Amino acid sequence: MRGSVTDPTSAPGSRRKRRAAGAVASAALLLPLLGAAPSQSATDPTGAGGLQRAFASVAAEYHVPQSVLLAVSYLQSRWDTHAGAPSVTGGYGPMHLTDARTALSSVPHHSDGTEDARGDSARPALLPETKVPEDSAVPARLETLPKAAELTGIPAEELRTDPSANVAGGAALLAAAQQDLGESLSADPADWYGAVARFSGAQDKATAATYANDVYDVLRSGEERTTDEGQRVALAAQPELAPDTAQLTRTGLRTLSADGTECPTSVSCEWIPAPYEEFGAGDYGNHDLGDRPAAQSIKFIVIHDTEGAWDGVLNLINDPTYVSWNYTIRSTDGLIAQHVKAKDVAWHAGNWYVNAKSVGIEHEGFLASPDAWYTEAMYRSSARLVKYLAAKYGIPLDRQHILGHDNVPGPTTSTIGGMHTDPGPYWDWRHYFELLDHPIKKTANKKGGLVTILPDYAANKPVYTGCTTSGEPCAAHGSSEVRLYSDHDQNSALIKDIGLGTTPTIGVNDLSSRVSTGQQYAVTDSWGDWTAIWYLGQKAWFKNPKKQPTAVNASGLVITPKDGVTSIPVYGRAYPEKEAYPTGVPAQSVSPLPYTIPANQKYVVGDEVPGEYYYAVTYTTDSHKVVIGKDLYYEIQYGHRVAWVRAADVKVLPSQS
Repeated sequence: MRGSVTDPTSAPGSRRKRRAAGAVASAALLLPLLGAAPSQSATDPTGAGGLQRAFASVAAEYHVPQSVLLAVSYLQSRWDTHAGAPSVTGGYGPMHLTDARTALSSVPHHSDGTEDARGDSARPALLPETKVPEDSAVPARLETLPKAAELTGIPAEELRTDPSANVAGGAALLAAAQQDLGESLSADPADWYGAVARFSGAQDKATAATYANDVYDVLRSGEERTTDEGQRVALAAQPELAPDTAQLTRTGLRTLSADGTECPTSVSCEWIPAPYEEFGAGDYGNHDLGDRPAAQSIKFIVIHDTEGAWDGVLNLINDPTYVSWNYTIRSTDGLIAQHVKAKDVAWHAGNWYVNAKSVGIEHEGFLASPDAWYTEAMYRSSARLVKYLAAKYGIPLDRQHILGHDNVPGPTTSTIGGMHTDPGPYWDWRHYFELLDHPIKKTANKKGGLVTILPDYAANKPVYTGCTTSGEPCAAHGSSEVRLYSDHDQNSALIKDIGLGTTPTIGVNDLSSRVSTGQQYAVTDSWGDWTAIWYLGQKAWFKNPKKQPTAVNASGLVITPKDGVTSIPVYGRAYPEKEAYPTGVPAQSVSPLPYTIPANQKYVVGDEVPGEYYYAVTYTTDSHKVVIGKDLYYEIQYGHRVAWVRAADVKVLPSQS
């Protein structure tokens, strides 16, 4: 799925040839300066400061303010190159130049595998076979790299793989947008607001303005970081910069209606409703009406990725026979579409208890390869939405409430193997929580008793297989996850997940022996550069050297089995006891998973909650009921996924030793 499309007119030794004489003529009429190739200093990013020099050189040659070029690139990629690998929407390099035709995928993750997205054992399993419809045309926002090749004469392959050439392509697009708006190639960053808005690829004013405002926020605050290639890039702050926002009216973009949406004012949001329709004999879809938070609380936000293109995925949400989720976020510009009201229950997480108490957010991506990367524009838009929802519904901003789909447990034993693994090891949880204004950090000394997983995302590159070909190594890539072993030795066996019943592997979708950034575990031992934690009922070791730590110390509350028992059961949902169900509502099984917690093991506590079940199996809502029991449960961080234990089975202790 990493195939590339090269410029058919290019050949070795002719790296700056124009694609066609007509393209040269039209580009020359529009942009007399765009035909210039980057200088040698710009095309040699090796050595200290090479990429920084490339930005300076390209900015001078294309008459784009260097600060604007840097700020746009930061919002696109945070200046990372990703070794030439495309993003989730086929975007390449520091400027995220899109070439979607190189890596289209037609199957969304909801129809992949055996997960029942609804996860309600009171109803037949929902295993949709719908495929993402093929798009009749790729939108312009996903074909900026071919346009950049046309403007610069740089072959498409070079724009994909050479960071400096990629920066030149982005500069050409910005300059073209500036002149298309009738603006001069001004040296003042304030004069480029309209071009930046157009560069976003958004088709509406609100989304384009949100994107441009983010770029100018970066310009005002400044940024500095080391890229994934180890290069230090800096953008000086310009706190007094005030852009000419009136330029937005001349962009020709449409006005988007936000009527019906539940979004913060700091994002662009549109209402694309999922249908609540009856079809067939008693069948309906694709969600359930509810009365949250009045009838039941919202406790979780679940982060997904679509593995399908924006237009195709939106076609799916319009299918009443399919599944649903509350929001979708577009990769290129951060546009949010809302589909299901927060009061209602979407079918997205594969666990009915979690669905009934969560909001599901899909993040656009249509590369089949899981090592694709996510744009800064999407991260920022998603973080703003999550902050808004967390504040509105009282959801704690931690990793036991802000879950990946890969953290949601199978509700019953038979469902464990089919649960999904998105957004995967390449979602940058550390950066995401920084954007949530809740950075993950050390909260105790070494006697705190807990660790919070916190590797350096860019430097942490565990080997995975199966991104493109089964058993074959994935491209080296920063990761949020840390691998677990049965001993303090990387040659020892990986930790086994008995619920899966398979031999653990380093496959990118095998969660048996992995912990993720922000997750917390009780420490049980240490040995040199190694730390041991309790995980899936076992003692699990991970490498945690002092010079490059993969976790930090923490403290808090833990549960452990009550005295006098050898082990206690673990549950994938917190359902009420049988006696709590009223007449007309079938009692749901309180069935333990095949896991246990042996005596003296400790696991980090989340919420204490009563058993709860939302009965909603009919199209009409008159029979819908929220059943709340007397038995209490604790949510815990058990393995890679969360789980629940009965309060009656455990005691709660401080973690400090």
